[in-house]
Amino acid sequence: MVDGKLLAKVVDYFMKSEIAKNARVQVQMPNGELRDIATIKLMENKLIGLYETHRIVLVTEPESHKMPKVIRSTDLT
Repeated sequence: MVDGKLLAKVVDYFMKSEIAKNARVQVQMPNGELRDIATIKLMENKLIGLYETHRIVLVTEPESHKMPKVIRSTDLT
């Protein structure tokens, strides 16, 4: 699971690179499909036995245009 602190740490790391600053941001679905991020929301949870009071939700949409095949990937989590 990724929390807001880890997300911010990874984004801050990537933002040191000019290439990453201009990179397209996508979400990979369990079936391998890549989707564009349409919206980022902060949502409050109803507190019934939950530990987290809020969640950050990435709302996706189909790719606006297909990207070429990935040749390299960096995993920081």
